[in-house]
Amino acid sequence: EMEIVSPKKYWPHERYIEMARKIGGKLKIMEMNEEAAKNADVIVTDTWVSMGDEAEKEERLKAFKGYTVDENIMARAKPDAIFMHCLPAYYGYEVTKSVAHGKQSVIFDEAENRMWAQMAILKWALDKL
Repeated sequence: EMEIVSPKKYWPHERYIEMARKIGGKLKIMEMNEEAAKNADVIVTDTWVSMGDEAEKEERLKAFKGYTVDENIMARAKPDAIFMHCLPAYYGYEVTKSVAHGKQSVIFDEAENRMWAQMAILKWALDKL
């Protein structure tokens, strides 16, 4: 079960939504509202402006205004919910510093796990040579 909260322009392509439903996934997609993050187990966000998208920076910042994961958003989630972000995080945009460094955040564990996973993939690939 997954809930996506995003400006409509950035919703997943219909083919991905259909793929999720075909395998039994329960997907709810909405724009920001009072129900967003309610009773969530995990809150995940990502950078609003990725490398290569710099030309769209102003448009994206305007579109995502109001989508910052802050204490109010986290308060809607379950008390033991965790916060994830693949980093780098831009404080004040996709997340506040207090949430990123707060007790519910696992962003640094996530980053470390990514490193170990990448090392394992690299080893696997090199072993194939």
